[in-house]
Amino acid sequence: MQSFKELEVWKQCRKLRNETRVLVINFPVEEKHRLSDQMIRASRSATNQIAEGYGRFHFQENVQFCRIARGSLFEYIDHLSVASDSGYISEEVQCELENLTTSCIRLLNGYINYLLKVKGEYNQGKVNEESEEYRNDITSHC
Repeated sequence: MQSFKELEVWKQCRKLRNETRVLVINFPVEEKHRLSDQMIRASRSATNQIAEGYGRFHFQENVQFCRIARGSLFEYIDHLSVASDSGYISEEVQCELENLTTSCIRLLNGYINYLLKVKGEYNQGKVNEESEEYRNDITSHC
């Protein structure tokens, strides 16, 4: 692999980032430096963290940056809830973007598990990111 841009997880997070940019244009002006900004930052953080981790060329650092990206994606899901509760987006749009975000999280978990396998820490009790309990936490509620 020549670039982080070849990673499927980065491509999907990029799609989320681009959809977010278009979505927040329609938010009220008073949300420009609040919810709109937070949603843009969370969506950008996901791709930024994946790229930075990839560029570290060290498995453990890459995993750590991917975990930060995952946190940003969960934050994004919460922002979708706020946008829906505030009436800025429909329930349908919320579900569509939450499903895309959940897909990004699943891909990211797969990439993390790949990195851990390569590093040799998988199934040694250090990380259990493939457990049924963990996977259930990332199911979309739509």
